[in-house]
Amino acid sequence: MDATATGPERDRNAAGRPRNARPRDLLGRPLARDAVGQPVMPDGLEVTPDWALATAQQMLDDGRPFHAHEVLEAAWKSAPSAERNLWQGLAQLAVGLTHALRGNAQGAVALLRRGAGRIRGYAGGHPHGVAVDDLLAAANALADRIESGGLSGLRPGDLTLRLTGVPDSRSG
Repeated sequence: MDATATGPERDRNAAGRPRNARPRDLLGRPLARDAVGQPVMPDGLEVTPDWALATAQQMLDDGRPFHAHEVLEAAWKSAPSAERNLWQGLAQLAVGLTHALRGNAQGAVALLRRGAGRIRGYAGGHPHGVAVDDLLAAANALADRIESGGLSGLRPGDLTLRLTGVPDSRSG
């Protein structure tokens, strides 16, 4: 069979790397190419830590952890090397929540633990207001709960994390 007859050409970014430009649903699952999906982060977007944390937290609060992961991934890609584990760990925590909402308990536990492992190096601190110790405790407790009891007893409100320890100034 001719290789060109196997399907549509794969989407590529400006550097020629493969990417998936298909529309995505609320939890980041690919939809049909002609479907209307959720907005996605543009490639190469540089974000500030404050914007990334506020935007990702809003997305987590709205039940959109896949999209929070995209924001945190943008921060990770533009962060100084000393902060990359922090941002990558935060992105992995969001992916863990995404797996949980998709019904994948094993993937949720794995990504929650992997993300916690990456941010553990920042324990005792509050880089950019991230409540690392509280976040570690919450991520590990959620992973333990899923590992021992599965996802069936969890409500959507159980599947979120608080990234910063600083309350939203608009709430008070």
